[in-house]
Amino acid sequence: MNVRTTGACLALLAGALAVGPLLTSAASAAETAPSAPFVAPDYVVPTLARAPHFKVVPLGPALAKIDFDAYMSSIEHLQKTFTRSTDWPHAGISDADAMKDMETEQARFRNRESFAYSVLTSDGLRERGCIYVSPSPVGGYDAVVRIWVTKAEYDAGFDAELYAWAAKWVQKKWPFRQVAYPGRAIDWVTWDRLVAKGKVMGGA
Repeated sequence: MNVRTTGACLALLAGALAVGPLLTSAASAAETAPSAPFVAPDYVVPTLARAPHFKVVPLGPALAKIDFDAYMSSIEHLQKTFTRSTDWPHAGISDADAMKDMETEQARFRNRESFAYSVLTSDGLRERGCIYVSPSPVGGYDAVVRIWVTKAEYDAGFDAELYAWAAKWVQKKWPFRQVAYPGRAIDWVTWDRLVAKGKVMGGA
């Protein structure tokens, strides 16, 4: 703080002593105040969406097997285009790991923390990809939507089709004004930089 005269300094110090307890109380209240929910309590979260050649349903234990088959068929592809990491998916994921993952996604959906969807063929027998709707770690965005499709579906051109459909679905059915689509509407390098900056600013 820049102080130009001794008198001003003393006045500021006196003011600080007078309002200090109030500021401390306000800061404490801000730290303990609950954060705003990802979606409003009265918002009805979609549990089914249909398109001409696929349907979208929440991920959960009932889909553990076909979800597992989908991502395990495309390990290298997903490591490069979706997670950009060898952490997931990777060889050696067990049936128990897959089920735990589904239970976790189901719990997050139930608690309205984030929403993971399986993109299935119209008959529900095969998973073509997934859509994830999550809170944004970057200011200025209400949500982050991430999408992946299997290598076979990517090669067939389904990735672009699903992205176009998902963008319209989110705009029409979800209560968000600004949505980030990392790796798509915003490139991964820029997104990673914004996430890192947000963590630094937030002290994480």
